[in-house]
Amino acid sequence: MRPALKAGLLPLWRDRDTLQLGVDPRRAVALAGLGKAAAVISLLDGSRDRGAVIGTAQAYGVPAEAADRVLALLAAAGVLDDFPARLRASLPDPLRARLAPELATAALAYGDGDGGARTLARRRAAFIRVHGAGRTGACVASFLAASGIGHVACADPEPAEPADLAPAGLIHADLGAPRQDGAARAVRRAAPEVRTRDDGALPDLVILTAPTLPDLTGALVRDRVAHLAVRADEAIGVVGPLVRPASTACLRCVDLRKAEGDPAWPKILAQATFAHARPQACDTVLAAMTAALASAQALAFIDRAWASPVTANGTLEVALPDWQWRRRTWLPHPACGCGAATAAAAPA
Repeated sequence: MRPALKAGLLPLWRDRDTLQLGVDPRRAVALAGLGKAAAVISLLDGSRDRGAVIGTAQAYGVPAEAADRVLALLAAAGVLDDFPARLRASLPDPLRARLAPELATAALAYGDGDGGARTLARRRAAFIRVHGAGRTGACVASFLAASGIGHVACADPEPAEPADLAPAGLIHADLGAPRQDGAARAVRRAAPEVRTRDDGALPDLVILTAPTLPDLTGALVRDRVAHLAVRADEAIGVVGPLVRPASTACLRCVDLRKAEGDPAWPKILAQATFAHARPQACDTVLAAMTAALASAQALAFIDRAWASPVTANGTLEVALPDWQWRRRTWLPHPACGCGAATAAAAPA
């Protein structure tokens, strides 16, 4: 083990013998009575193994037993990490420096004790396909690439228009070119090492940022490909549901639930699928905000952060002008053939 303090926590001294790691009470940890052994703290940068830390501390006049006690206290408090040498060696210095905020965040959020290494490994191995590369979709693609996803491909052959441009997505030079090509360039600007070519393999996750035909969503359900619906228009952003086929509510389940409250919904949906308002009521901030939350849900799925992400069987929705996110629940519908309702009814 090469012990290192969690990168995202500032070491702060409450007094000469009491160390506080972190500022916010939800993360901060205080260690009292360190005394002379406090010198050990400056050695915990991941460059030495445990024996070398204790040996160097002894050279500074700290007894081995005291140094070992400090390490034990820090480990018990959950603020020591051990970033695997194997993964460290696989990351060129510029890439590791760029991904340092992602690693620090994962280390704090997930507490795996490896400095975010497991999370980064999962992201680098993941393939996400984004359908729709307009104002929101291209931002999603670049956010995911910058977050460490190893393969991000976009599907959208339509030519880029001025209203598609956004700070984290398509730029002026992309006008007139296929949106998917512009989105690939946005991905490479964010993370040059990320693969953007779609080789036709089944992705780990599909993100749907444009109106989709039943043939596509039906194929995703049949192939058991997880997918996340994302929409930003009419001054409303919607993220979800995150569909895990045969496990959580699919998009048809949601439409069947909507039709229960509005019998005309199928007609409205059929028209809306093929007719799009121009310009869309999706300003720059709404597009970025929706894309950021969609990316967060995608990362939670890839990271396996929890068994049931908040958009499974639900949507997160924001409507201007209050900018408050709210969650709506969408349970599997028994009339849908996706199998989720049957799975939900099965005994645990």
